[in-house]
Amino acid sequence: MYLSEVSITNFRKFGEPGLQLNLNKGFNLFVGENDSGKTTVIDAIKLVLGTQSNDFNRIEIDDFHFPNGSTSERDRATTVEISCVIREISLDEAKHLLEWLSFEKNNGKTEYILHLTYNARRQGKKIFYDVKAGMGEGAKLLNSEVRNRIKATYLKPLRDANTELAPRKNSRLSQILSSHSAFENEDSHFLIETFREANNKIDLYFKGKDSDERKLPDQEGKNLLEDINTYLEKFSNKNNVLESGFKVSDLKLRYILERLSLQFSSEKPGLGSHNVLFIAAELLLLKREKFDGLKLALIEEIEAHLHTQAQIRLIEYLQEEAENSNIQLLLTTHSTGLSSKIKLENLFICNNENIFSMRPDETELLIGDYLFLERFLDATKADMFFAQGVIMVEGDAENLIIPALSRVIDKPLSQYGVTVLNVGSTAFLRYSRIFRRKNIEEGQFAIPVACITDLDIDTEKYIGDEKLDTAFYEKRTEKVSSIKKRIDGQMVKTFISPFWTLEHDIALSGLRPLLIKAVLQAKKIQNSDEYGLTDKKNETVEEEIKILEAQWNAKRYNEYQIAYDIYKNIITKKQNKISKAIIGQCFASLLGQYEDKEGLKKLILEDKYIKYLVNAINYATSQGGGNID
Repeated sequence: MYLSEVSITNFRKFGEPGLQLNLNKGFNLFVGENDSGKTTVIDAIKLVLGTQSNDFNRIEIDDFHFPNGSTSERDRATTVEISCVIREISLDEAKHLLEWLSFEKNNGKTEYILHLTYNARRQGKKIFYDVKAGMGEGAKLLNSEVRNRIKATYLKPLRDANTELAPRKNSRLSQILSSHSAFENEDSHFLIETFREANNKIDLYFKGKDSDERKLPDQEGKNLLEDINTYLEKFSNKNNVLESGFKVSDLKLRYILERLSLQFSSEKPGLGSHNVLFIAAELLLLKREKFDGLKLALIEEIEAHLHTQAQIRLIEYLQEEAENSNIQLLLTTHSTGLSSKIKLENLFICNNENIFSMRPDETELLIGDYLFLERFLDATKADMFFAQGVIMVEGDAENLIIPALSRVIDKPLSQYGVTVLNVGSTAFLRYSRIFRRKNIEEGQFAIPVACITDLDIDTEKYIGDEKLDTAFYEKRTEKVSSIKKRIDGQMVKTFISPFWTLEHDIALSGLRPLLIKAVLQAKKIQNSDEYGLTDKKNETVEEEIKILEAQWNAKRYNEYQIAYDIYKNIITKKQNKISKAIIGQCFASLLGQYEDKEGLKKLILEDKYIKYLVNAINYATSQGGGNID
């Protein structure tokens, strides 16, 4: 059996109508920025199912939903309802739950289902709650046996794995071991016999004898115990003289297990190693074969104390275990590395008081998209799962220039929670479909996704004496419509260069002087890895700019001809192309060094040729407080 569905109403950030989640049978990874609802889901499940370690799970007043923007406590919800549905219950599992099960017909077969509901209500500062199984008026309170069969294994964030694995009363390690089949025979277990022998030898030592009852040369232990018992005799009632003795442990298996610790053979392992050891111990409990109950683990911040490669090894193993065995895992993470290494359909993105599954039946992603994204989705691209806005670009130049432009116009992307995603091609559709839902009535992403792309119409044959021919604009209208029809939808919008490419259209704008300087600087850098851009080379760049301007004036080039010449005959010149990435780097640097910041900002905001870039930045930052033009 596995936890199939979870619904949450009026619990913390999820108000009404609430959150409905369909979970995967095996592996589930919840990602999202801070306070996006990951822990809320875990805590909600804990309230319904309880935990194997018997953590103290109690709802507080602050857990009742309080609407955003409200200022009065009268607006706080008075009830909380959390429901869990457990499906695919086998006959062996069902025999322990029959009184609480519901039945559904599925393809002619009867399916056993366990509906569990946690209800809480508050009256002033008092809170009353119960957990029932069943539906409607037929729901019944659970007994302790059933509750033990549905408890989840829970690993808290910032866990102290060293303490959890250390010997102490009711230690987590002793709970794990006592639940294992290796320790079923409590009366005649090998460990009991071992400790009985140890206790006998200890008892004899403090009597001054060896295991053969012969006198030991060392009588210090005997003298020590006699001194203690002499003191006790002085303190005791004459009719009830107290006497003591040494031993390792009471001869009960539970006491013995509480004195065990799980350690590494190497010296002084770090927090990360202890964390992995703790997870390994919990998996031992989760995978026990003779347990006819729910095998569910809730692990918060799975990456705790682990470096990137260790995280990846762990997540890949856990995903494989969940897929190939009958255990179910619900994990949360802030790690982009982990988010990029799992199958996309196992991902749940927390955003805007909702949680979105990446399962094929819930997104607009196609089968080919899943395969493509599994090949190319890396840690840098997985940053989009934690963003408040996304700007998708198709090349390295845009990836460098867009953040620089955003800073000039006082929209620094990091302050608005916006990430720039370089898809490295025109594969916008594959990535953007991540943010498009099949059933928008069930909720849609509140993450604005701006796709910046080139119009890609070579302007040469359309250039007239002063402007472009009307045929160009007819072709542009047709192509813009085609691009938007293919990519736009829900919160995904395209922002298209008005003429050809990013570099060409910047060359049309008031930023042309900076661009041509960046192009010529890039050419110098590209041809000199060892020395880079020296002062002498910068002087040469200034001279070359004057020569180019003189040539354009002599030929009486209009702005379109100049832009074409810069892009076609300098940047992308055959046999002598200049790296667009280096151009982007140089251009971004020049923007940052520009002295008249306000003048540059005004120029950019008012320039019609790069307005599409400004609009894209405004759109992407709108969720984080920016304004849409």
